[in-house]
Amino acid sequence: MGELRYFPFEEERTDIKDRVREYWTDRAESFYKIRHDEIESNKADRWITEIRKALDAAGLLKDADGQNRKLKVLDLGCGAGFFEVLLGRLGHDVTGIDLTEDMIGKAEKMISFYLPGTSSVRVLTADAEKPEFPDQTFDLILTRNLTWTLPHPVEAYAKWERLLKKGGLLLNFDAEYAKDAHNLKSPENIAHKDISDEMKDRCHAIYHMLTISALDRPLWDEEVLKKVGFSRVETDLNFYQRIYQEKDEFYMPDRMFQIMAVK
Repeated sequence: MGELRYFPFEEERTDIKDRVREYWTDRAESFYKIRHDEIESNKADRWITEIRKALDAAGLLKDADGQNRKLKVLDLGCGAGFFEVLLGRLGHDVTGIDLTEDMIGKAEKMISFYLPGTSSVRVLTADAEKPEFPDQTFDLILTRNLTWTLPHPVEAYAKWERLLKKGGLLLNFDAEYAKDAHNLKSPENIAHKDISDEMKDRCHAIYHMLTISALDRPLWDEEVLKKVGFSRVETDLNFYQRIYQEKDEFYMPDRMFQIMAVK
């Protein structure tokens, strides 16, 4: 993989994943509600527009006959099943994984509500750093607000690259949440207004347990993705502005970026 800059990840605390799992277990119910409301909002179509734009740029949107392709998709850190519903509605074969069993329960509930009887969308409890699928299984791997929680993101990126087919696409939506940790309790952070200060403090503690919190992202991600084998890597720092244009119930002041990496 070659030398990569600022990499003391082997020194990460061993209890980080337990802390992350416990935090999201306690967030599962409220997280389900906000993702359900987001599916019902104008944000859902905006997300689909952005994903389709990235698929088109990667040459994955249409087949040789000009028809929309049915893709094999892996959603890492699927949470309450937001992308499962959006991409399942488009006819894709979607597998979602999450470290937290309670989140998987909420995702199953979301899928049953919006896609009753579907056989092409499924979720399971698994570690996003070590997804156990054969190499070259997926056309699209996507993830939202996951990478900042990973103790070993380099190994994760390398694993995800192997899981993609040649020409496959990784879409990573994330932000430098730790560097703006004060935003958790800001009145501007409308999306978290109903979360207790105790939960916000727990999230803040997780930020500062992780080496990735101190890195210069997404520049660091670009470097790593190229090192692990992706042929084309692009970042979009204006992505968040196109999705969250209004200061409504989903709004956070942290600026989410998009990373697009083609194998």
